[in-house]
Amino acid sequence: MTTTHAAALLLDMDGTLVDSHAVVERLWRAWSVAHGIDPEHTLSVIHGRQGQDSMALLLPDRPQEQNLAENRELLAAETRELDGVVALPGAADLLAGLAGLPHALVTSATRELAAARMGAAGLSMPAVAITAEDVTASKPDPEGFRIAANELGVDPADCVVAEDSANGIAAGLAAGMRVIGVGPHAPAAEPTWMVATPGGIHVARAANGSGIAITVDNG
Repeated sequence: MTTTHAAALLLDMDGTLVDSHAVVERLWRAWSVAHGIDPEHTLSVIHGRQGQDSMALLLPDRPQEQNLAENRELLAAETRELDGVVALPGAADLLAGLAGLPHALVTSATRELAAARMGAAGLSMPAVAITAEDVTASKPDPEGFRIAANELGVDPADCVVAEDSANGIAAGLAAGMRVIGVGPHAPAAEPTWMVATPGGIHVARAANGSGIAITVDNG
């Protein structure tokens, strides 16, 4: 186990707190087939990114206006289809432990989709939530994490991020933050620490009363 101090803990949603992979993969596979793209290639691109940015990488010659329009349709479908969306082990306890401590949700989902998935998973939305509407560039750009630090009034260098995807981990590191990688795909992105599930992250108010003491079950 490793214990560190942070001014704030910044949390990704999908794959970090919420298991939504079945819905995400089903919809993106269908989108890929409709556009003649290998679904496995699509799934290697999309995680952590906003949909229109993934589409721009997968269909580089297509106008961005079309990507934005199709992504709105995809987001609407994702918001409706919540069957199988569940909390990852330990996510509820982690959020309960963060009550009254500086933390934020930083997700590439829209605010509506984030609220729908967190609700379906039985998880409370943090008071500070940075969503797709709040940024001009999605992960792996660090903008979302820097905005979250600013909203919380803390130095980005004093923050710790919890993330599962390579794009999200890259964004946290690019923001100058330490990163806890969550789940089986995180090690390849070389986060600062690793846990199998959010249940491997334990929080408490720091002994000096400022910030958070974060203990990681190294996995």
